[in-house]
Amino acid sequence: MIKVVLADDQALIRAGFRTLLADAGDIQVVAEAADGDEAVRAARDTAADVVLMDIRMPGTDGLTATREIASDDDLAGVRVLILTTYETDEYVYQALKDGASGFLVKDIEPDELLHAIRVVARGDALLAPSITRRLIADLVARPAKRVADTSVLSRLTDREREVLVLVAGGLSNDEMAGRLFLSPLTVKTHVSRIMTKLAARDRAQLVVLAYESGLVTPGG
Repeated sequence: MIKVVLADDQALIRAGFRTLLADAGDIQVVAEAADGDEAVRAARDTAADVVLMDIRMPGTDGLTATREIASDDDLAGVRVLILTTYETDEYVYQALKDGASGFLVKDIEPDELLHAIRVVARGDALLAPSITRRLIADLVARPAKRVADTSVLSRLTDREREVLVLVAGGLSNDEMAGRLFLSPLTVKTHVSRIMTKLAARDRAQLVVLAYESGLVTPGG
C-alpha cells in the first residue's frame, strides 16, 4: 500500500484528491496538511511514501517543506510531488533541485494522478517528463539561473553520460535499453551508479544536474 500525505491549504482540493485516491485500491491517504510544517510532521509521523505538496500555502510554504523533507535522512524514503498551476509557479525548478521528485498540474486527469503517484513511489521514472523537461529547460535557459558546472561530469564514464542524457530526455529504463541496445537491468544499474556518483536523490535531480552541468541544453 502506498501511503500518501495531501498538503494543500484548500480543504476542497484535499477532499477531491482524497476521494479519488480512496478508490485506487493500492493507495491510502494517511494524513492531510494545510501548510508546510504540518506536511513535514505528517510525513515523519506516518512514514509516508509520497507527499502531494502545494507550493503556495500560508506560513511555511511547500518549497521550504520540500527542502526539509529532502534534507532529513530519516525521511529518505519520502517522495514529494509538487502541486502547481504550471504556468505561474517558477518555484518548481527550485523544488526539483531541492529534492522534489516531480510535479503535477492541479487539473491533472485522474488516471494520470494515480499513475504518477505509483511511478514516483517506486522511484522508477520522472513524472510527466515532457512537461517537466519543458519547464526546466525554460528556467535554466535564463541568464540569472544558468550557471553550468561541468566538473560533475568528470565523475561519469562515457556510457553513464549517455544514460544521463536519456534520463534528462524523460525516457524510461525500457526505452533507454532499446535505444542503447542494453538490457533494462543494465540500464537500471547505470542509473543507480549515476545517482550515487552525483549524490542525486532521484531521477528528477538527475535531470536538473544534466541541465546545470551543460550536458543537456534547452532545445538541444
